[in-house]
Amino acid sequence: MPDLGKKIPKLKGALGDGGELKLDSLKGQWVVVYFYPKDSTPGCTNEAKDFRDLYPKFRKRNAQVLGVSRDSVKSHANFAARQELPFPLVSDPEETWCQAFDVIHEKVLYGKRHMGVVRSSFLIDPEGRLVQEWRNVKVPGHAQAVLDAIPAK
Repeated sequence: MPDLGKKIPKLKGALGDGGELKLDSLKGQWVVVYFYPKDSTPGCTNEAKDFRDLYPKFRKRNAQVLGVSRDSVKSHANFAARQELPFPLVSDPEETWCQAFDVIHEKVLYGKRHMGVVRSSFLIDPEGRLVQEWRNVKVPGHAQAVLDAIPAK
């Protein structure tokens, strides 16, 4: 996990549209990388919709939004289409991105312990440095808080 102010690692991943994204190809703009547990679950759907609804404002601030989960490319394609998401979703079944940002931790669901994605977001500046992180995110108001952290042009 890069420390605040440090360069983020070089990562690449498959997208729901069948393409590939290299994180360092987004240099020159702000990048929001948000990690979520699972496509089409209530909290993850609400979070995606919040980023979707604010996406034009992110773009006005020269920011790109990326959603990342361990779901398959096909699952991402279906989820993005159903929710009309204008930003890419990165498929991370090998947990390369999740491990790079240290978002896989033990969770408890219905009394059972398992390793899962902890809802987290990261803000990367146009030079490719990590400038802010949010961990154990609660969905209501989160997308707006991330937008507010990006300087207006």
